[in-house]
Parts: sequence; C-alpha cells; structure tokens
Amino acid sequence: MDLVRIETEGRVATVSFDTGSKANALSQKLMRELTEAARRFHGDSAISAVILTGRADNFTLGADLKDPEGVDVRKLGYSERRIRLRSGPDMCAAWEQVDALTICAIEGWCVGGGAALSAFCDLRVASSEATFYVPEVERGMNMSWGSIPRFVALVGPARTKRIAGLCEKVGAETALAWGLYDHLAAPGEALAKALEIAASAAKLPPTALKMVKQDVNIAALALAQATAHRDLEAFALMQQTDDFREGVKAFFEKRDPDFTGD
Repeated sequence: MDLVRIETEGRVATVSFDTGSKANALSQKLMRELTEAARRFHGDSAISAVILTGRADNFTLGADLKDPEGVDVRKLGYSERRIRLRSGPDMCAAWEQVDALTICAIEGWCVGGGAALSAFCDLRVASSEATFYVPEVERGMNMSWGSIPRFVALVGPARTKRIAGLCEKVGAETALAWGLYDHLAAPGEALAKALEIAASAAKLPPTALKMVKQDVNIAALALAQATAHRDLEAFALMQQTDDFREGVKAFFEKRDPDFTGD
C-alpha cells in the first residue's frame, strides 16, 4: 500500500494514512487501501485493539472532489455508477467489522467522509483543537455511507440533524459533551492517548472484549441497515442535480452557492 501504513506492537496495531497533502483527502485509491487494511484484522485473533489515525495536522478533510476516479464515476451510467459508489460505504463497513476494538485518533479537521469513517470506529480520541464537520448538504448532496444511524446512536436525532443537516462545525469540547468524541488530548497527543487506551485493552481477555464490542454494536445499531439502505441510491441521485453541481462549483470557487432545489 502506498498511502496507508500498518505498525503492530504486541496486541495493538496502528493504521495511519497520509496522502502527502494537508487535506489528506479520501481518494478512491486511499479508500481501497483503508478497506484492505481493515480487512487484514477481521480474522486476526492476536490483535486486541486497532488504532486508525491520519496526519498530524488533519485527520482528513473528507472525500477528494478532484480525484479523477471520482469525477469519472459521475460520467457512468446509473447501473455501473451505483456499484462504483460503494467504495466509501465498503470502507466504513470494513472498519466496523474489525473484530478488535477500534480507536480513531483525530487531529485537526475531521470532515465529511472522515467524520463518517470515525463514527464506524468504536472510540474516538481527539485533540482539543479538533473540529468535526459534515458539509455534504452545503455541497448539494445528502450525507451517506451509512453514517446517519451511527451519528444518531452517538448523539441522538436532534444533534444529528444539526451536524448532518445544518452542517454545524462542532468543536472538540462540544463534541466530547455530545458523545462524538470519547476522550480529548492536548494538541498533537491524540495518537498517544489512543495508544494508552489500546494498551489497556490489550491487557484484557481478548475474546471477552470482542464479544462485548459485538453485543454493544448489535444493540445500538439493530436498525442501522434498515435506516441507511437507500442512502447510496440517494447520493447517486443527488449527483445528477443542479444543486450538486452548484454546490461543488461554489466550493471550488470559494463563494456562497445559489441553490434552487433542482
């Protein structure tokens, strides 16, 4: 893998990703590599905790809207496009299906698809300067990848509407109070705190810990598939709208969009 690095020490693994750009954006290639990395741990009985982290300045600013592969997807027919659009949901699902405890260590911005990915992990440790932001509606699209039921499980329906519907930027202290984050660390120390938590997990009976994780996820997310089954189809539809084109164009032109509902 070119963009993802995996390090293992004892029962703890650390997966880090870095595109070489401050945005650390989620390109199709990066999402494939993160999916592959997660799947390596699905049947690994020797690992008790897996940490996922991005760059030291930003976790990720979300999906790479300039990625040639992503742009090409929008030119495809619907039947092929809906299959190609599964890369994001597949990546998130792969991380949720990791048998071990997963801990997301966040520095800087955690945006869009990155916010979705973090919600599929078991715990989130963030810098006190981190910001959680879901701007999809501001770009003329719905928030997808199965993230809505995960947000609801973490913070409840009203706050999910504020996050994913009204696109409020959520600072670290508020995110901690709401339940988006589980621990705060000093700037630059999110990974160190995540390693501390992972070390504690590694001292516990690994099978019992994994059983508890599975039981909690089933209880909290029993209706997740039912409530998120159509979000990929909705995303594919939204890509064909004038509002989507206006939202992306306005983003690149650094101006306020003029949405019409078409």
